[in-house]
Amino acid sequence: MKTVAILLLAATFAFASPTASDPQGFELWTAAQLGALQSKLAASVNAQKFANQGLGTFGNHSFMVAHREGTGAAELHETQNDVFFVQSGQATLVVGGTLVEPNTVAPHEIRGPSISGGTQKALGAGDVVHIPAGIPHQLLVDPGKQFTYFVVKIDAQ
Repeated sequence: MKTVAILLLAATFAFASPTASDPQGFELWTAAQLGALQSKLAASVNAQKFANQGLGTFGNHSFMVAHREGTGAAELHETQNDVFFVQSGQATLVVGGTLVEPNTVAPHEIRGPSISGGTQKALGAGDVVHIPAGIPHQLLVDPGKQFTYFVVKIDAQ
């Protein structure tokens, strides 16, 4: 009985794996699974107060969940669009403008400490954001606050 309880508990926190009847490439992430992942990420933030978990890549797009407890670097993706689904918390998105002191950190990925001339947008749970490739963006998170969001990265055409 103890083994069954442990297996059920583990299944609650693991992502559902496709069954034989699911079409190839099908994935489902339940609200409970995403909530458990949010808690896991909150417990594992790095020195930059950031943690993320990739959920998979499917052709021209990929999924991940990201958690911030501090302001992130400004970034620009030359070849990918970002879509954010805010799960919890609050942040300010700075979008547009120009990256300050841009630095290429990987192919088609540019970072900087901030953005000059961008527009600020308040974000909260339930908000959805689309950021086209080539547009600078940065998430500002106030001290003591947390921000968790589901990210879809889509190759630009």
